Amino acid sequence: MMEHSRTNRKLVLFKFLHGFILLCMSTCLESTTLRSLTLLGNESDRLALLDFKKRITVDPFNVMSSWNHSIHFCNWVGVSCHHSTKRVLMLNLKSKKLVGCISPSVGNLTYLTGINLRDNNFHGEIPPEMGLLQSLQYLNLSHNSFGGKIPTNLSQCIQLKLLNLQANRMMESIPNQLSSLLNLKYLRLDGNNLTGTIPPWIGNFSLLSSLILGKNNFQGSIPNELGHIAGLEVFVVEKNDLSGMIPSPIYNISSISTFSVAVNQLNGELPTNLGTMLPNLVDLYCDVNKFTGNIPISLSNASRLQMLELSQNGFSGTVPGESLGNLHSLVWLNFYRNQLGNRKVGDLNFLSFLANYTSLQYLSLFDNNFGGEIPGSIANLSTQLNLSGSVPHEIGKLEKLEELNNLTGTIPKMLMELSTLSSSLDLSDNYLTSPMPFEVGDLVHLTELNVLRNNLLGEIPSTLGSCTSLERLCLQGNKFEGTIPQSLKNLKGLEKLDISSNNLSGPIPEFIGKLGALKYLNLSYNDFEGELPKDGIFANASGVSILGNHRLCGGIP
Repeated sequence: MMEHSRTNRKLVLFKFLHGFILLCMSTCLESTTLRSLTLLGNESDRLALLDFKKRITVDPFNVMSSWNHSIHFCNWVGVSCHHSTKRVLMLNLKSKKLVGCISPSVGNLTYLTGINLRDNNFHGEIPPEMGLLQSLQYLNLSHNSFGGKIPTNLSQCIQLKLLNLQANRMMESIPNQLSSLLNLKYLRLDGNNLTGTIPPWIGNFSLLSSLILGKNNFQGSIPNELGHIAGLEVFVVEKNDLSGMIPSPIYNISSISTFSVAVNQLNGELPTNLGTMLPNLVDLYCDVNKFTGNIPISLSNASRLQMLELSQNGFSGTVPGESLGNLHSLVWLNFYRNQLGNRKVGDLNFLSFLANYTSLQYLSLFDNNFGGEIPGSIANLSTQLNLSGSVPHEIGKLEKLEELNNLTGTIPKMLMELSTLSSSLDLSDNYLTSPMPFEVGDLVHLTELNVLRNNLLGEIPSTLGSCTSLERLCLQGNKFEGTIPQSLKNLKGLEKLDISSNNLSGPIPEFIGKLGALKYLNLSYNDFEGELPKDGIFANASGVSILGNHRLCGGIP
C-alpha cells in the first residue's frame, strides 16, 4: 500500500515537471517570436523612412543628412518612436523647405499616429497607401503643392482627429468615403481647387470643432445638416460660389466664435436675434454677398465681437448705435457699400456710441445713404477712418489717424497739431476745399502727405519745408497757384514729388535738381515757364514728366 502511494507521488511530480518544462519552452518561444517580430517591424520602419528620403530632391537645411546608418532611426531629425518598441509614432518635418513627393512606403509605418509636413513644397498626389495607417490621428499636409484627388483610402484612417490639407492644389469633390471619419475634430481643406457641393454627411461629425472649407469652388447651398454639429467653434466657407440662404439650424450652434461666409452669392436677412443665438462670436464676416434687411440690434449680446465685416451687401435702415456701443472689444467695423441711412440729418449719430472705443482700428461707412455731418465725438477713435461728410474740428484729437476718405469742407488746423504722426496722412480723393493750413509744417515726423484729387486752393505752404522727414509729397489734382516755395529745398529725403494738374506758374527752381533722393517728379499740366534744369532728376527722362507746360524750354532732349 505504501509502495503504491510512493508511485503515485512520483507520477504527479513527473507530470508537474513535464508541464513546467513545456510552459517554459512555450514562453521562450513566444518571447523569441515577439522579439523577432519587433526586429522585423523595426527594419520595416527603417526601410520605409529611407525610401521616404529617396524621394526628397531639395533639402536646403540638410535635414536628411541625419537619416543615415550611423545612428538609430529613432534619433533621426523629425522622427519620434515609442520608447520601448522603437516603432515610429510621429513624422514631423514641418517648415523644412523640402521638395519632393511622398513615397508609397509611408504606408509601412503602421504604428504612425501623426504626420506633419506643413509648409514645404511636396508635390504629386497623396499616396493611397496612407489609408494603411489605421492608427493615424493627426495628418497635416498644408501649405504644399499636392495635386490630384483627395485619396478615398483615407476613409480607413478612422482614428483621425485632425485632417489639414489647406493651401494645396487638390481637385474634384470631397469623396463620400470620408464620411467614415467620425472622430474628426478639425477639418481644414481651404485654399484648394475643390469642386462640387459641401457634403451633408459632414453634419455627422459630432466631435468637430473647426470646419474650414473656404477658397475653393464649391457650389450649391450650405447643407442644413451642418447645424447638427453642436460643438462647432469655427465655421468658414468664404470665397466659394455658394448660393441660397444660410440654414437656420447653423444659427443655433451657440459655440461658434468665427463665422465667415464672405464672398459668395448668399442672400436673405440675418436673424434679428443673431447676437443672442451666437453669443460667443468673435469674428463675423458676411461681406460681398447679397444680404438685405437691417443690422441686427441683438449683436450687443455678442460682447466678445472684434471683427464685424458686412460690406458690399444690401443692408438698409439705420445703424443700431446703442447696440454697437456695447461691443467694447470691436477692432474692425466695415459697412462699406450698402444702403444704410436715409439721407437725413442724424444718420451718423450712432458714431457717438463708439466714442469711447479704444480698440477700434478700422471704421468704414463709405458709399451708403448717410446724411448729415460727422459728429465731433469721433475724436476719441483711432487709426483708419473711412467716413463721409464734412470734417469736424475735433478730428485733430485723433492721435493715430492715418486715412480719411469721402470728406468735404476744409482741413481743420487742429488736424495739423498731430505732431506725433510718423508715417502717412492720406486725404486723397475727397472733396476738401480752402487753402492748406500753414500748420502743416508742424508734422515734422511725417513721411508721406497725400492730398491729391481734392479742391485745395491758394499757395503751397512754405512751412512744408519744415517737414524734413517727408519722402513722398503728392499735391496733384488741386487748385494750388503761385510758385514752388524755395523752402522745399530742405526736403533732402524726398523721393517722390507730384504737383501736377494745378495752377502753378513761374520758373522751375534749380534746387529741385539738387534733391539727391528724388526718383520721381511730375510737374505736368501747370503753367511753368523758362528753361528746364538739367541736373539731378532732370537728367533722367524716365523719372520726370512736364507735359502740358507750353512755356518751358531747354532741358535734355
